[in-house]
Amino acid sequence: MSADFIVTSLIVVVTPGTGVLYTLAAAISGGRRASVVAAFGCTLGIVPHIAAAIAGLAAVLNASAEAFQVLKYLGVAYLLYLAWSTWGRHGGYQVERETSRRSSARVIVDAILVNLLNPKLSMFFLAFLPQFVSATEPDPLARMLLLSAVFMLLTFVVFVAYGLLAAAVREQLLSRERVARWLRRAFAGTFVALAARLAITDR
Repeated sequence: MSADFIVTSLIVVVTPGTGVLYTLAAAISGGRRASVVAAFGCTLGIVPHIAAAIAGLAAVLNASAEAFQVLKYLGVAYLLYLAWSTWGRHGGYQVERETSRRSSARVIVDAILVNLLNPKLSMFFLAFLPQFVSATEPDPLARMLLLSAVFMLLTFVVFVAYGLLAAAVREQLLSRERVARWLRRAFAGTFVALAARLAITDR
């Protein structure tokens, strides 16, 4: 495993995006357990994109403007739904000290959808993975699967770290009503901003 791949992957994973934001929101609203579950779900959400890239299906998305637009706007709609859920005091992503626990299955499903409905990820892996597979590689498929597994492991570890850090300061943040209210608004606003960025993105 090349150092270049590890460093590049870490830079990509550490850079905050929808997955990191979702994990942070889960940590603040549900604590440490919810953050780990969210990190796991976000990591699972990468699998379809990696599979599409390896199978060459991402090339179809790249060639078909209609397919790309459909998936893109599904992603935009879901991010706006997350923003709406986070903004409301009694929404599914309450940033409150006392909240009803959301099931692990629900957290995982939402986390998977956050990454699944982002067509840019398929194109990213289609362009990213082949750079680290030599033309003389005897088994390129096995190599890409190994690289994908390492990338997913790094994603999970980094997201868990983000989540646990957020969960560690959860009580201090939520002990103040004004802070909790502004956290809800900040998360909701960031989801809207990510939705807007995805909406205007091109292939």
